[in-house]
Amino acid sequence: MSPHRQRPKDVPSRRAVSGKIDDILAGIRVPDLPYPAGKLEPGAVSDWRPLLLSCWSEQRDERVTQVICSVHLEWSARQINAAYVADRIMDVFLKTSGLHPGLARRIARLRFYLAWRMHLDGKKTFSETLLAWLDSLQEWRGWNDSGGRSGKVLLDQLDALVIAVAASFESGSVESLEAFCRQWREDAAKRNAQAGKLRQRLLETEQGAARQRKADQIARALIGRALQGRRVPAAIVRFILDYWQGLLKQSVWNSGLEDETFRHASKLLEWLVWIGDPSLSDKDRNRLYHVGEQIGDRILDVWGRVHGRPLPADALSGLEAVMVSRLRGEVPDLVDALPAAGNFQWDPAWLGFKTPPEEAFEAFEGQWFVEGEGSGEQRRFFYAFLGESAEILWTNGAGVKLGLQPWSDFQQTLAQQQIRPLPTPTPFGKVLAETVELLARVCNKQRRQREQAAEAARLRAEELRHRKAAAQERRRELEAAREAELERQRQLAEEQRMADEQAEQERIRKEKMLLAEKQVDGIKLGGWIVVQPDDASEEPARLKLAVRINASRKLVFVDRLGLNRREFIEDELVGGIVEGRIRVLGTSAEFDDTLSRVVGRIRVGRN
Repeated sequence: MSPHRQRPKDVPSRRAVSGKIDDILAGIRVPDLPYPAGKLEPGAVSDWRPLLLSCWSEQRDERVTQVICSVHLEWSARQINAAYVADRIMDVFLKTSGLHPGLARRIARLRFYLAWRMHLDGKKTFSETLLAWLDSLQEWRGWNDSGGRSGKVLLDQLDALVIAVAASFESGSVESLEAFCRQWREDAAKRNAQAGKLRQRLLETEQGAARQRKADQIARALIGRALQGRRVPAAIVRFILDYWQGLLKQSVWNSGLEDETFRHASKLLEWLVWIGDPSLSDKDRNRLYHVGEQIGDRILDVWGRVHGRPLPADALSGLEAVMVSRLRGEVPDLVDALPAAGNFQWDPAWLGFKTPPEEAFEAFEGQWFVEGEGSGEQRRFFYAFLGESAEILWTNGAGVKLGLQPWSDFQQTLAQQQIRPLPTPTPFGKVLAETVELLARVCNKQRRQREQAAEAARLRAEELRHRKAAAQERRRELEAAREAELERQRQLAEEQRMADEQAEQERIRKEKMLLAEKQVDGIKLGGWIVVQPDDASEEPARLKLAVRINASRKLVFVDRLGLNRREFIEDELVGGIVEGRIRVLGTSAEFDDTLSRVVGRIRVGRN
């Protein structure tokens, strides 16, 4: 609305949202928000559009995160992050936009719409049209909730915003809001063009009025100073108020305070009072006569120079009567001058009026100032400094006058902090850029932390795996050692068993050998033996001892017919008996019985 406003630079905001919003929506995690335990199936995610539409239609000031936490539904991580980002952007906007709190609060309710669209569109939510409109809201930083006509225009537009956003919710499309933003900008262009004309017209009007006020106030101050504390004839008071006040005002208007005509008019005012007040003029009668003779002509001369026309004929009648009376030495009826002037207001400060130097006020021109706090604050625009009257022209920034304030009063209220400069407003684009940049850094930090945590978990798992493998290896080694020990013990036992069996077999063999030797020694000539054939299909051969040759330890056997002679060495015969291939008849039963007893004793001994 102000002609001095700077057009917001929205390039950083476009650059900031180019890709970071999508990363934030996908990656950031905020403590104490109801994130799902795992990834939800598409059909399990709750539809939040009816809920957000309801909040927008009711124009609620709650945060989106508070709303979704208050209902027990399943929200996806992207929905929760979209709600958080929308809240964060609008919370910063409320603090830094510089708009009136009531206006900023209504715009901040767009958080419900932004959360819905960010969940669906990500960075595409902040289109060029939407951002340009939000940035243009800086035109209304001087808006006051005062109920005035200009304030009502904005409120009507915001009511239309409620309808447009609701239509976007219902249709599932952004077109309704985009169309509203475009129409808003078109209306703003027309309004600003008209406001420019109003501002120029107001400035010209107020500069002329300031010049008139200066002339009037200086004239009043001169008259008030001249009449203060004086008692003069009523005719002099009437002449001064009816004629000379207007002349003084016109003189100041025409040529200022330094002009000779103004000085003559001021001096004549003092002479009029001096003549009428006996306490002044009676002290110098000669001078009274001199002034009285000349004052009429001088009044007419000054009047003609200022107004360019003669003084009305009856204007000096009362004044002349007073001067004649005074020249005769009479004392006319006197009145208190100022009370007789009625409700005459004057300010002695105007007698020493000086326009402040330009450097004193130029820094304040074109600036917004705020008075009050919170929703009750009032904003006004330092539109111009009126040097003729040393007054500030306050407007609403659109060419509508809010009032005038003397420069000295402004300095006092500023020093007492009753009024303060409006902080530099922050366009929405900058709010968006800074907020997204900050959240992107947080998201990147969290991502690095998750990566570090995953790497640490991987290292811990790897270490645990190694420990388990080492433990398993140790168990295998211990098991192998135990098995080896058991095997060794089994081997030793087996070796011992085999050694024992071998010893037993050796003992049995020796027993058998002894028995066999005994049988061989006991075979008498004619004694019979049975020899098992090598071929199982043949019959055993029965042989009897025919000859024993002791020198060669040889025994000669023949069959029943004395044929088939076979010779055996004693050791060979003993071995055959032990092996069971040869059996000595007659003593074989005794041999078997003896062998059984020997084996039985050995077994009993082992047990």
